[in-house]
Amino acid sequence: MSKISELLAQIKNLQIQTKDLVEGIESGAFNSKFRGGGIEFSEVREYIPGDDVKRIDWNVSARYDTLFVKEFVEENELNIYLILDLSESNNFGFKKSKLDLSFEVAVSLMFLALKNNDRLGLGIFTDKLEKFIPSKKGKRQLLRIIKELIEYKPKSKKTNIMESLSTLNNKLKRKSVIYIISDFISDSYDKPLKFLKLHHQVVLINVSDIREKQIPEIGYVYLEDSETGEQILVNTSDKKFQKQYRESMNEKIKNDQKNMNKLGIDMINLSNEESFDITINRYFRNKWKMKN
Repeated sequence: MSKISELLAQIKNLQIQTKDLVEGIESGAFNSKFRGGGIEFSEVREYIPGDDVKRIDWNVSARYDTLFVKEFVEENELNIYLILDLSESNNFGFKKSKLDLSFEVAVSLMFLALKNNDRLGLGIFTDKLEKFIPSKKGKRQLLRIIKELIEYKPKSKKTNIMESLSTLNNKLKRKSVIYIISDFISDSYDKPLKFLKLHHQVVLINVSDIREKQIPEIGYVYLEDSETGEQILVNTSDKKFQKQYRESMNEKIKNDQKNMNKLGIDMINLSNEESFDITINRYFRNKWKMKN
């Protein structure tokens, strides 16, 4: 089987639920929320006969002793980046891993970008930004990104969102819509989000699992931190432990949401309790209603 055939077979095996999400969002909510108007400077390129001479960048042309022109793009052409957390904690899951759910969400958003003729880029992080693919348009870019996600082997098991997003902020050259997909199990990461929010539209997609909210009562077990390997022995049947665990997880969710509200950043909470396309469509519909 050729490499491209193998890739397409793997994509099919992901069982990506794209149709309802793409069709639902494209009804107007997505476009209304993020798209602007006017034009924005993009880059310079070599002059091609027939280009408007008014667009010649004389400073760059003089520097390289050949003609260069300025490229502009319409602001309503979105520049979309999907930033995925591939640290070890995302391999946890009851029915499916958080990583599988992250992939399905990411690829659905990729097809949405392709359908809207938007530019698409990718970032992969663990305790640092391990991979960055600058945004481009088209099917070739989409296949390249999906191939990267399927084949990529993370270099670290740990998570450091602050370090990763700080590096990302330095790499982004154009105003972008940034989807950060993670379980957000990490130390404080408010500071780099503040900087990203200054120039970009940031949406956090928080991926969780039902077993993270409620541990089954199965007696004494060792719970292991998948990123550090540290183990603790707990009695999962102890009512006090169950209560403390539920309260701790609920408190984390509330605090995360509260912090993001202060920053003016949207957080979409996904879990395997509801199909992700329903959750994301609800988010875009609600934002569209608020705007209109």
